[in-house]
Amino acid sequence: MNSSDKSTKLSTFFTSKQNIYSIYVLLLFLITYLLNQLDRYMLAIVTKPLAQASFFLYFGEIHYGDQGCMTNTSATFPTPQIVCQKLTNESSCAQFLYNDTTFGGCKWDYTGQGFDYQILAGPIFILIYTFAAIPVGIAADLYNRKVLLGISLIFWSVCTLLSGFVTSYWQLALLRFGLGLGEAGCTPFATSLIADYFGQELRGLAMGVYNWGIYTGYSLSYALGNFITDANINNQGWRWSFIIAGIPGIVIGFIILLTVREPKRGEKNVPSTVKVEASVGNAAPSTKEKFKQMFKLIRPSLLLLCIASSIRNAAGYVWAYNTQVYFDGLGQTPTQIGTWMSWIPVVGGSIGVVFGGFISDRVVKRTGPHGRIWVLALSQIISSPFAAGVLFLDPPYCYFSLLPNYIIGEMWVGVALAVLVELVPADVRTTAVAAYFFIISNIGGNMPLLVPPVKKAFIDAGYGEVDSLRNTLYLFFPGEYILGALLFLVSLVVLQRDIEYIKQQQDKKIETNEGSQSQLPSNYGSASTLATDD
Repeated sequence: MNSSDKSTKLSTFFTSKQNIYSIYVLLLFLITYLLNQLDRYMLAIVTKPLAQASFFLYFGEIHYGDQGCMTNTSATFPTPQIVCQKLTNESSCAQFLYNDTTFGGCKWDYTGQGFDYQILAGPIFILIYTFAAIPVGIAADLYNRKVLLGISLIFWSVCTLLSGFVTSYWQLALLRFGLGLGEAGCTPFATSLIADYFGQELRGLAMGVYNWGIYTGYSLSYALGNFITDANINNQGWRWSFIIAGIPGIVIGFIILLTVREPKRGEKNVPSTVKVEASVGNAAPSTKEKFKQMFKLIRPSLLLLCIASSIRNAAGYVWAYNTQVYFDGLGQTPTQIGTWMSWIPVVGGSIGVVFGGFISDRVVKRTGPHGRIWVLALSQIISSPFAAGVLFLDPPYCYFSLLPNYIIGEMWVGVALAVLVELVPADVRTTAVAAYFFIISNIGGNMPLLVPPVKKAFIDAGYGEVDSLRNTLYLFFPGEYILGALLFLVSLVVLQRDIEYIKQQQDKKIETNEGSQSQLPSNYGSASTLATDD
C-alpha cells in the first residue's frame, strides 16, 4: 500500500460516524488503563504517611514496616531529613541536638518501608493479578467483554476508594488483593475489544494509544499522591489520595457499561482470502496439535528471553515501589517529588517505547530478526549509567539523569514483545504472550521482597538509612539493567543456534516430502518459524 492509499484510508476512517465512535471507545479504554496504573501505584506514593502513628478524627492509622529517625515536621525548627536519617536508634534520635542548639527536630517513626510494605507491593497484588489472568482469558472468549471490563473497573476502583477508610494492615492487604483481582481483567478485555474495533492498518496505532496509559497513570500517581496528601484535605492526609483516585473509575465503569457496544468477534478487517482458504480445507489446528505446538515453545532462546525480561522487569518494579521513599530520604518534600515525577515518567517512557520500536524495525531490515535483541541489550547497557546517576547525584540533578534513563531504558518494553511474537507461530501466539507476561510479572513483581533483607545487611555493616537504601537500589536498579542486558546477549547466541537448527529440520522435510517446497511458509528460515514441528 502506497502513502496516498494510506492517507485515503485514514481520512475515510476519521470521517465515518462508526469510526468516530471507535475512537471514543479507545479513549475510554485509555482512561481505564490510566486509572489501572494510578490505583496500582498509589500505595507506593503514600506509604510513609499511611504507616505512621497519628490519628485523624475517628480514623486510626496503620502501623507497619520499619521504623527510623526522620524530620519532625511539627517542630518549631525541623532538622533536615538527611541529618536525622543518619541516627540509627531511637534514643539518639530523640536526644539529638542539631548544631548543638536545636532540640526535638528529629523523631522516631514508621518509614513506610520494610518487609510488610514489600508484601503489599509485591505478592499480595502480583500473585492474584497473574493467576487470575487465566480464568479472565477464558471469560473473555465466552462472555460479553465490555460488561466484564466495566465491572472489573468498578470493582478495583471501589477497592481503591475503600483503601482511604482502612484502619488496620489486614484491611489494606485485603483491598490490595481485591485491586489485583479487579485489574487482572483490564488489559485482556480491553485489547480484545480494541482488536475488534480497529482493522489491521490502525490496530497497532490503537494499541499504542491504549498502552500510553501505563506511563500517564504512573506519573499521575505522583502528582495526585503527593499534592493531595500534602494538602491534607480535612486533616485526612493520604486518605483523600485513595478516595479521589477511586471515584473516577466508578464513573467511567458505568459509562462503559451504558455506552460501549460489544462488537462482533474477529470480523474486523478479515481478508476475503482467509475466508476462502478456510473453506477449502485449511482447518484450524486440533487441540492435540495446539498442545504439541505449545510444548515446542519451550526452547532455550525463548526461556532466556523470558528470564532476561523478568530481570529487567524486576528493576522497574523495585524502582517504582521505592522511588518515593528514596527521594523522601534525600530530604525532598512531597511537592518537590510530585513536581518532577508527575511528568518525567510519562514523557521519557512514552518517547522510549516509540523510539525503541522505530529503531528495532530499522535494525531488523538490515540485520534480520536477531537485530531486535541487539537493541534490547544495548539500550539497557547505555541507560544503566543514567540509572546509576539517579542514585549518585543529589537533587535536582538526579531528576535530570532520570529522564534519559526512561527514554533509553524503556525501549525494551515493546521490543521484547516484538521478539517474542516473531519467535512463535501464529496459532499459539496468544498463549505465548500470556505465558510471557505471567513469568515476567511473577519474577519481576516479587523481586522487591529482596530489598528489605539486603538493605538490612548494609545497615548492619554500618551504613546509614539513606546509604543502605541507595546501595540496595544500585544492585536492583542499574545492576539488573546490566544483568538483563547480558542475558539478552546470551539469548542472542542461543537464538542464532536455534534458527540454524530449524533450517536444518526444514531442509530434511524438503528432501523427504516431494513437492513440499511449494507449501513452505513465506517466513521460511526466519525466527518466526522457531517453534514449528521438528
